[in-house]
Amino acid sequence: MTQVFEVHPQNPQRRLLQKAVDALHAGQLIVYPTDSSYALGCLIGNKQAMESIRQLRQLDHRHNFTLVCRDLREIATYAKVSNSDYRLLKSLTPGPYTFLLKATHETPRRLQNPKRKTIGIRVPDHRIALAMLDLLGEPLMSSTLLLPGDLYPLNEIDEIVRRVKPWAGLILDGGHCGLEPTTVIDLVESAPRIVREGKGMERVAEFESG
Repeated sequence: MTQVFEVHPQNPQRRLLQKAVDALHAGQLIVYPTDSSYALGCLIGNKQAMESIRQLRQLDHRHNFTLVCRDLREIATYAKVSNSDYRLLKSLTPGPYTFLLKATHETPRRLQNPKRKTIGIRVPDHRIALAMLDLLGEPLMSSTLLLPGDLYPLNEIDEIVRRVKPWAGLILDGGHCGLEPTTVIDLVESAPRIVREGKGMERVAEFESG
């Protein structure tokens, strides 16, 4: 049975966030709010939950999964970051951005783009997400709650419950958190390249290289 907890967006209740962490450690898939939209999350090592995300969203194996981190210190474990990349990440995090970087050997191969060997990295600017990550103590494997046939990510809790209930063990209701996915910036090549326009584009337009 899916549990739904209403969490205060500014002062998230620790006991409710702990329930989300417990659900993750129990192998469950969760739904949680971010600074761009609601997202699906599971532990990095949870292969079954990751496959559930693939099925729910009908994703192929070229999809770049995202590791949602507490801060930049966690990123270097899972992604190769140059000095220029770090300066860009530092200027835009926390925020509604996903950065595509070459994965390190610490990143499970099933999370990587099979051809490019890349991984998405993100540090959200959202109190519920960051407080939950702090309790969890490790990055969260994550994907936008954008279902097949939909133009926008799910945002209304009643609809989220109705459509995701068979898949997710727990839903954190943080209220309205937006309908835009993150802006995705590819840092694999020599210059940053915007591959998906989303929330926060006004801050990154100058980085687009063509």
